[in-house]
Formats: sequence, C-alpha cells, structure tokens
Amino acid sequence: MRAARMGQEISQSEFTHRDFERFGERLRRETAILRDWLRERRFTPVSGIAGFEVEAWLVDRTGQPVPLNQAFLERMADPLVVPELSVFNIELNTPPLALGGGALRRMHDNLESLWRRCQRVAAELDATVALIGILPTLRDTDLTVEHMSDRERYRAINDQILRRRHGQPMQLAIHGAETLCLSHPDVMLEAATTSFQAHLQVAPDQAAVFFNAALALSAPLVAATANSPLLFGKVLWEETRIRLFEQGVDLPGGASSNNPAYRRVTFGNDYVKASLLELFTENLAHYPPLLPVDLSAEPAERLPHLRLHNGTIWRWNRPLLGFEADGTPHLRIEHRAMPAGPSIPDLIANAALYHGLVHALARATPSVPVALPFAMSRANFYAAAQDGLRAEIVWLNGRRASLQQLLLEELLPLARRGLRALEIDAADADEYLGIVAARVDSGRTGSDWQRRFLARHGPNLNELTLAYLERQRSGKPVHEWAD
Repeated sequence: MRAARMGQEISQSEFTHRDFERFGERLRRETAILRDWLRERRFTPVSGIAGFEVEAWLVDRTGQPVPLNQAFLERMADPLVVPELSVFNIELNTPPLALGGGALRRMHDNLESLWRRCQRVAAELDATVALIGILPTLRDTDLTVEHMSDRERYRAINDQILRRRHGQPMQLAIHGAETLCLSHPDVMLEAATTSFQAHLQVAPDQAAVFFNAALALSAPLVAATANSPLLFGKVLWEETRIRLFEQGVDLPGGASSNNPAYRRVTFGNDYVKASLLELFTENLAHYPPLLPVDLSAEPAERLPHLRLHNGTIWRWNRPLLGFEADGTPHLRIEHRAMPAGPSIPDLIANAALYHGLVHALARATPSVPVALPFAMSRANFYAAAQDGLRAEIVWLNGRRASLQQLLLEELLPLARRGLRALEIDAADADEYLGIVAARVDSGRTGSDWQRRFLARHGPNLNELTLAYLERQRSGKPVHEWAD
C-alpha cells in the first residue's frame, strides 16, 4: 500500500517539449480509461483495508541530522523501508490490514518490530532513528541539493519546479509565536516535513463520502496530533509542517491559474460531489505534468502515467489508485496531515482516531457537504495547524467550539462508535482512544511538550532533541512524558 511522498523512481530527469506532449496524450487516454472503469464497476467493492507509512529522521549522538540513509538502507535491506527526499530521512511501511478484530494491535506490533530493527541497524552506524514532525536541530544549511537522496525522481521534481518558477527561490514566511521569513533556492525545505500518512481502501460508491469526511476531519486530527512547533530555532505554529510544506513546494497548478486551490500542495478546491474521478479530472485540467516520463512499456491498463502524475500533486487528502494481486483496481484515500511521532503508541492511537472518525462521519446524516461548507472546513484546517487544540472553529451545523472541547465532547465518542461498527476489539479501542483522550484533555501534544521543555530548560535544541529521543525510546505516549 506504499505511495511515498515523492513516489516511485524514474529513469531520467531531463525532458523535451515532445516528452510533455506525449505524456499529456497518455494522461488523457488513461483518465478516460479510469472513467470507463468506474462506469463499468471494474473496481473491487472491498472497503476497510488500512495501512500507513511513517517518515523518520536519522540523527547522530548529539541529535543532529546525519546523512546516512543510503548506508542505512543497504544494511537494512528491507523493501518496507525506503529512501525519502533527503539523505537524513527514511520511510517505514507496514502491511495493510483489514479493519476489525485485533487490527490496531497488529498495526502496533508490526510497526514496533520494524522500528526495533531500524534502531539496531542505525546503532551499527552510530546513529538513531527519530519520529518527529520537524527535527528541532535541523538548520536551513542542512537542506541543500547536496543532501538530496540519489534518485532521478527527486532531481527531476526539483528541476521542473524551479523551471516553472523561472529560477526564483522559494519564499518562506510563517507568522506564529515568532516569525520566520527566508528564501530557499530549491525544494529541499520539503524534506523537513515528516509525516504519518494513513491509507484507507474504499469502495467506489462510498469513496466520495469518505473523502469528504477526511477533509472535514483534517482540522481536529491536526490539532490532536500536533508535533511540529519549531523550525530553524523559531517557535511557530502548533503544526508548522503544514505551512512549511505548502510554501516549500510553492507552484501554481496551471500557467493561467492563480487560484491557491490549485497549488501543488493544497487542501483542495471543494468537496467531491459524486466520484473520486473528479479529482483525477482536476489533475488533468489544472496540473501540468512535472515528470513527463515515457511509461509506455507498462500496459495502459495499469494507468502508469495517471498514477505518476497524481503522485506529483500533494493534496493533504489524496486519492490513490492501486491494484489487487489479480489485477483488479482499487481506490484508496491517503490522509497526509498528521505528523510523525511522538511515540509508537501515539501513532497507533492517531490511526485509531482517524479510522474511527472517518468511518462514523462518512455515514452520518446530514452529509458533510450539507452540514459544513467547504470554505469553513478549509479555514478550520489552517486554524488547527496554527493554534492546535486552542483553535476555535465552526463545526457541523454551525456549532462553535474549541477543538479541544469538540474532540472531548463529540469526536472521541464518535470515533468510539466508528471503531465499534468496524468490530475492532473493544479493549484495543479503549486503550488507543484513551491515549488520545488523555492527550487532548491535558493538552499535552508533542508540540506542547517541546514548547514546555524549552520554557523550562532554555533554548538548547540539542538538549531538547536528546530528551525527546530518550522519552520516545521509553515507549510511553507523549501525555505521560516528563518535562
């Protein structure tokens, strides 16, 4: 179920005008094939298959990022652990599971086992692996093309984005508790944003309501999971990762479009009305290809150009298309808004919250588009990223509340009902949602812990990072961490 942030490898990084023309023709054909498949009901009707990917940092004994992912991956030799954009990062994947019974416990065991193996391999390189949204010790000078992982895809994306920007650097401006403004010459700022991406396979006739539910839930999920308050020594948003990613790959969708909804990193333009096909049609209409690679050696029925193109549009909730072992296509929703960390129990608790909520809200009446205007859903998302649990939002049917209050009074009980309907083991549902409830009730998210540590111990980012790693290794959820 892997669909990495920067995606599959390609074989070239330089392209001609004819390459773009050919790619556009194939993209139009494959979008038409997708339309036919949906009309003919070719997709599997199986829903409720869940997976995730989590991005991580490699750091040295002092908590500084260390450029070792190639050596690490060679020693690891595991297809479930793959490179990311920078040489400081890796991505961990676990097998997809049918939601039900002991699925949450199995997710925990699978991730814990993989994590322990990663830590053993990292220790052989005198390093450790860290799960955190933005590494506090990271410096702007670390994010250079010399620290880009050695893959053609990354070089090509960087080259194409800079070409579309006419060589103009990225402009970062984040105003939070403090202010950070700077220019950066390439897309490497994106490497600073490590996330926990939840995948959910959905039946085509349910995909629209699940996608819309995921959009509306992005705000409370960001607030409950915030773990990225710092960037380059500045205390910024509760989930600074959101603004950083959007500005770090800042590119309009089309040459004539200044609509921020069509930026390459976006919350979106509207709810889905009937089918996820609308998003793939939007990809075709509003997003010029970045990687016009000739994939005609693959059968057109695998939709290789459509899938590659979709992988260069980073919606916070993204539609994905994959295939079963027998070649039957399936649809997935990838929720990309949650950060990595702080601990493995926290991550599985976040997955429990997401799956319980999205399953319950997708079946609620009135539907999300009726109960919450899209513009409000989007505004809630950015309020949550900036102010976390303190953010005051407008929820379904005009209810106004802080996200902390909303989660405690309405959303955690809703998630519990969602997990019950999925027939998740009751003890597991209680355990993992209990972690979220304690975190939200106390306000002790990963971001809150980092800010409180700095307030108590002073602005030593190495000390902060090492203390964070020590607590992460304890296996306790973040609300139990000492300052």
